[in-house]
Amino acid sequence: MADIETSTVSEAGYASTSQVGEFDLQIDATDETGPNPNATLVATYASCYLPAFRVGGSQRGEEELGQIQIDASAELDDDDDLESIAFDVHVEAELDDETAADIAERAEGICHVHSALREGLYADISVYTGAF
Repeated sequence: MADIETSTVSEAGYASTSQVGEFDLQIDATDETGPNPNATLVATYASCYLPAFRVGGSQRGEEELGQIQIDASAELDDDDDLESIAFDVHVEAELDDETAADIAERAEGICHVHSALREGLYADISVYTGAF
């Protein structure tokens, strides 16, 4: 049995609903009824990196980081594929540059999405026609 299982359905058009555990996630390639897949990926990356940053801080002895906000941005190529992602991480706590850089590096190693974004991790795809 898989560790993670989801189900994504599209009745028509480019919008879909993904069932993730007990939650519904609306994604729309045209940005009409929900965020597009690229935006969702960038938000998912940031939402994984943020708690990883807190854990990295804890590992460094910085338990009280206060509020953390990540302003994420991404560039798309001419085919609308993600070309680059950047995070501006705003931390309430006062940290020196060396500590902040060390926590950021530790967070990269902790963040599961960061680890997953590599060329060798693509879906193994099987197509079943006449299913409905």
